[in-house]
Amino acid sequence: MANIQSQKKRNRQNEKRRVRNKGVRSELKTRVKVAGQAITDADAGAGELVRGAQKRIDKAGAKGVIHKNAAARRTSRLMKRAAKSGA
Repeated sequence: MANIQSQKKRNRQNEKRRVRNKGVRSELKTRVKVAGQAITDADAGAGELVRGAQKRIDKAGAKGVIHKNAAARRTSRLMKRAAKSGA
């Protein structure tokens, strides 16, 4: 455990951010998975799910939850799958 006051504060801040980012990452994975499943099943609402997943990926990249290049890569792969299926 830290003895220095500033490090104690930093640890509290890091824990708050870790919990918040964990929720964002979890939702991100869920939305991408649901969109990918909709693309595979050729659902009628797949386009809407893909747009929702893309929005979450971009937002996470902008906020620094994931790296911006990782966000671009994930978006690219998702859109490639969607275009291939014609969604």
